[in-house]
Amino acid sequence: MLFFKRKTPYEKELAALLKRERRFLELRKNKKESFINRKLEKFVPKKLQGTLDSAFAKAFGLIFEKGTKVIEKTYNREGLEIDFYENDYRNGVLESKKTLRAFSKKARAAGNKNLLFSGAAGIGMGILGVGIPDIPVFTALLLKSVYEIALDYGFDYDSEKERAFILWVIEGAVSYGENIEETNEKIEFFIKTGKLPEGYDQSEAIKSAASNLSKELLYMKFVQGIPIIGAVGGFYDAVYMKRINEFANMKYRKRMLLKMKK
Repeated sequence: MLFFKRKTPYEKELAALLKRERRFLELRKNKKESFINRKLEKFVPKKLQGTLDSAFAKAFGLIFEKGTKVIEKTYNREGLEIDFYENDYRNGVLESKKTLRAFSKKARAAGNKNLLFSGAAGIGMGILGVGIPDIPVFTALLLKSVYEIALDYGFDYDSEKERAFILWVIEGAVSYGENIEETNEKIEFFIKTGKLPEGYDQSEAIKSAASNLSKELLYMKFVQGIPIIGAVGGFYDAVYMKRINEFANMKYRKRMLLKMKK
């Protein structure tokens, strides 16, 4: 007679997470340009891509250098850290489906709140025809969302290593094909070893993340610069933040679960 070992709540959660992660990566093996983007292609100035690259890179650099403390004024960092330790303690005692999912439930709630802020800000600026100047606001809200997700899973974001992880998560979420595979390999190496790859350069990582973000948002930022109808372009701030939040949730949750296993 065969006996099957029943999976623990931890094993079930990790298996479900890995399945979602594979699905996310599978859907991004190939990029299909949307109908709207194909129609807008001939109208978008060629120099706009470089302008967006530079704007996103400057926004990341400025926030990492001076803006994180300002962003932290919009939420209670100490309170989020205490919430994590309380959830971690309850899970250590009970380790149930409910206690394991308490972390992701809280992280999703924070992400959804930031989605509303991002969508409202993007649409508001779009109505006014403000496109490129919206980038620092969008980048700040994006990092705020990732910062809160990190804290909900018990990780900080202050060190160069953690900033590298954040940049890779953002880049991976908006990448396709070989690019997402390469970025995911960096993320997985960091999750397993806690180390940065040899020769890592933060300025290059910022440029890479900025470039991939600008490629995805190029057409929508062009539309956002047109008064009134720019609200459509501004709405896509929330669309891309949702995707980045989803990827960040998966990767931080994976780090937490694997850390629990150790």
